[in-house]
Amino acid sequence: MESKSDEFNQAKGRIVSDIKAVITDGEDLIKAAAHVSAASVASARNRLDQKFSGVKAQLMDASRPALDRAKKTACAADKFVHGSPWTAIGAVAAAALILGVLASWRGGASGSRHD
Repeated sequence: MESKSDEFNQAKGRIVSDIKAVITDGEDLIKAAAHVSAASVASARNRLDQKFSGVKAQLMDASRPALDRAKKTACAADKFVHGSPWTAIGAVAAAALILGVLASWRGGASGSRHD
């Protein structure tokens, strides 16, 4: 589990540095547009397009493990509900009851003060 966390943190660091590079390239594009040289605008636009493509690919790669985990969790929950529907209904009812009690308790505590 720790290796996944390290992997995520490394990916996050790469994405942050790439986003900074995209911002820098965007600033270069704005500066190039001020001088209206077609070659410099095209060059800056190409670099910006490459950075965006790289950042999008890294975001997809970084989010893939989380999406896979969410799919596995959803599949396991589906199997559990289909295998034990009454247990699932009881668990949801208990959670709803607890949330209802907490909400009314919190609402009652804040609503009971009248200055």
